Amino acid sequence: QVQLVESGGGLVQAGGSLRLSCAASGRTFSSYTMGWFRQAPGKEREFVAAIGWWSESSTYYADSVKGRFTISRDNRKNTVYLQMNSLKPEDTCVYYCAATQSLRGLYASKDYDYWGKGTLVTVSS
Repeated sequence: QVQLVESGGGLVQAGGSLRLSCAASGRTFSSYTMGWFRQAPGKEREFVAAIGWWSESSTYYADSVKGRFTISRDNRKNTVYLQMNSLKPEDTCVYYCAATQSLRGLYASKDYDYWGKGTLVTVSS
């Protein structure tokens, strides 16, 4: 089992940047696929980005963030990051970190077994 704690959220102006971090407990972090999801009030949780355990270059993005967000991981620190650039007001959401060791998939909430409590990102116009 793994516990996830997100940090780095906050208020930023449109066009600005933030870096989210997700610290994971446990000794087997390197064997987990890690994902970032987000959820706006009244909307369903949506996929943002994922990085596979098999290669740090195995990254996947939602079309809405491709070219602006970058996911990365540091297995020595048991941490996954989400660098968010060129932020837009529509990026305002609670951002959640997720982890899985399964191969069910990458893009759906049901594909992940462990979740953090989320960190709020607010982008002002």
